[in-house]
Amino acid sequence: MNLKRIFGALLTALGIGGLIYTAIVFSSTSGETQDIKSLIIYGVLGIVFFVSGISLVRTTKDEA
Repeated sequence: MNLKRIFGALLTALGIGGLIYTAIVFSSTSGETQDIKSLIIYGVLGIVFFVSGISLVRTTKDEA
């Protein structure tokens, strides 16, 4: 397996984890400013990691 594909899979897993954590924080939020800031930060980081991981896995060619 290629190192880029492993790194892409790791980024994808981190992105999924960040999005799941955002959903957990969203379900237990009370609407304070700190809650909204954490939602935005974790959500944006999760989306960035997920998209970059998927694109890295997709664009890396298999070399046997």
